[in-house]
Amino acid sequence: MTETWELWFPNAGATGLPFTRTKVDAADAADRVLVHAAPPALDVTVRDESGAVLASAEGLERTRPGPMSALVRRGDRLELEDLWPSDDEIGLLVLLAGGETGRLTSWWHAEDRSEWRWTLELYNHI
Repeated sequence: MTETWELWFPNAGATGLPFTRTKVDAADAADRVLVHAAPPALDVTVRDESGAVLASAEGLERTRPGPMSALVRRGDRLELEDLWPSDDEIGLLVLLAGGETGRLTSWWHAEDRSEWRWTLELYNHI
């Protein structure tokens, strides 16, 4: 089954701006996906192939700076967790601004978090 993940930045402009809208395999998304460079606030909706809402959240706010956040699905609700990826996140999907989605294949960051290096695998099938 395919899911559509819609992330909206509600505090931009007069009525907000889209951050990303992407289609992913539901099994790959499971209950946790990463978001690269998420804006300070997000509204998120996850829909099934028919457009029915599977999970949603409004007004999710970043709590600390950093390059990655995680969207965690708990039933029909979503929560936002800011994090610095560890080995536990390798293999997770990463949602990128503009609609691309990849899979995190490696991550490293300095102890003081002043620098980081990561790789992402992008794959498409028509």
